[in-house]
Amino acid sequence: MRRPDSSQVVGRSKERTKEYVTAKLSIRIALAEDHKLVREGLKALLKSEPSFELVGEAGDGLQALEIVEKTHPDVLQLDLRLPRVHGLDVLRQLRDKKGTHVVVVSMHSDEPYVVQALRNGGSAYVLKDCPSSELIEAIRIAAAGGQYLCESLRHSALTRSLKRLTSKQDKENLTKRETIVLELAAEGKTSQEIAEKLYISRRTAEAHRANLMKKLGLRTQTDLVLYAIRKGVIAP
Repeated sequence: MRRPDSSQVVGRSKERTKEYVTAKLSIRIALAEDHKLVREGLKALLKSEPSFELVGEAGDGLQALEIVEKTHPDVLQLDLRLPRVHGLDVLRQLRDKKGTHVVVVSMHSDEPYVVQALRNGGSAYVLKDCPSSELIEAIRIAAAGGQYLCESLRHSALTRSLKRLTSKQDKENLTKRETIVLELAAEGKTSQEIAEKLYISRRTAEAHRANLMKKLGLRTQTDLVLYAIRKGVIAP
C-alpha cells in the first residue's frame, strides 16, 4: 500500500480519526518507558484523557512484548532506548501483529532513527520535547490506522528529503529488474547479496543500483529507503 508523504500525513488522517473516535469510545494503551519518573509523568497524561485506557506498563523491551501479547492494546507507546530488547527490535517483532499500532516517543530526532522506526512498523513518531497535545493527537491518529510525525520532525531535514523525492524525478519509471534491485537494496542487502539473489554478477548488480539511483535522483542509502517507503516498494 502506498504511504502518504510525511507533510501530508496528519491532514489525511483527520477524517479517519474522527470515524474511529465515533465508533470506539476508548483507546487501550500500553506504555513502555524505562525511566520511572518519565513513565509516571506519561501515565498521568494518559490517565487525564477520558477516552484513553492504560492497560499495562513496561520498563524494558521484553516486558513490552509480553504486555502486548497479554493485553492486545490498540496502541503501544514505545521508547526506543529500552534495556533487554531495544525499541527497534520490539517494533520488528510486532510488525505483523494486527490490531496494535506503535507510537514511538523518543529523544532521538536523527533521521536514521525515524526512518528505521517507520520502516519497522511504527505508526507515529513523537519527540519527547514536543507538547503533550501532539502525543495525544499521535495516539488518536495511530489508533485510527493513520500515521503521524510531530511538527518539529515534519519541518526537519526528513521532510525536506521526502519532498525532494516527490519532485518530477519521481515520475521516471523503473524497469522490473530495477524495482527488484530497489527493494532488495532498501532492505539493506549488499550488492553481493543482490547478485546472488538474482543470479547475476556483482558488477551487474552494482550497475543496476547506480542506474536506478541516477534515474531517481537519489544520493544516499537513506534517500533510497525513503523513496522505497513512499512508493510502497517496502513496508515502513
